[in-house]
Amino acid sequence: MEYSNPEIPEGINYSKTHPLKEFALLTGGVFGVLFVVVLVLGYFADHFAQHIPFAVEKEFHIMVPAHNDATKPLQDYLDTLTRRIVAAEDLPPGMDITVHYVDSDVINAYATLGGHIVLYRGLLEKLQHENALAMVIAHEIAHVKYRHVIRSMGSGLVIGVALSMVSTTLGNTVVSGAINDTGQIGMLKFSRSYEQQADDAGLDALRKMYGHLGGAEDLFIAIKAEKKSGFLPQFLRTHPDIDNRIKHIQQLRQAGEHQQSIPTPLPEEFVTWLHTRPE
Repeated sequence: MEYSNPEIPEGINYSKTHPLKEFALLTGGVFGVLFVVVLVLGYFADHFAQHIPFAVEKEFHIMVPAHNDATKPLQDYLDTLTRRIVAAEDLPPGMDITVHYVDSDVINAYATLGGHIVLYRGLLEKLQHENALAMVIAHEIAHVKYRHVIRSMGSGLVIGVALSMVSTTLGNTVVSGAINDTGQIGMLKFSRSYEQQADDAGLDALRKMYGHLGGAEDLFIAIKAEKKSGFLPQFLRTHPDIDNRIKHIQQLRQAGEHQQSIPTPLPEEFVTWLHTRPE
């Protein structure tokens, strides 16, 4: 048998696609699939959590601020206003709301498990009339009504566990961080949809209470004035764009209100209440 050493054709070990491009396509595909999986997991967790009875949610031990006797007049006013908003939002039977006032410069308000709503002095000081205050409370009550808190916690827990398992399996810090970021972007979508639903429910409650939406946008105007400068892409924001929220309310007013809508003033003692301190 005669042995021959054939000449190897040129380009036999050469790929027309650059290896970095192949890696980029593969990586993009992996994260694309992961993003879809995150959304699917979040959807099913969200769907399940909203069916947990509210009575069960009320049994969770939640740390909330204790009432302060020095702020009793303010607390009484907030309780009365909250009852009016609850009636306007038509909450399901057994779903009660408790509002808590916190004497702090923090400009914030939030709803938590069991129907608890927390309002900070820092935010209340920025509000010029009752309609803006009612919009804050109505927005947070809507989060309770639509079970946004427990739904968000359920989605976050399921997605977090899934991503943690994937990150541990890969064992690479860079890749694990990228996976966690991908999961976080997926969860932000749920938060934005909750905020939009709470806005709409709050506006509907204000229209029932006052007969108009006058002053509702002033809440967001006040918040916008306090926001630090800087740009954050819309898909990375947990809340809808604040300018769009203001514009949306103004468009609703122009379309549905043909008379002057004057906001209801806050009680004359309101500012005094905010600055009353325990002896």
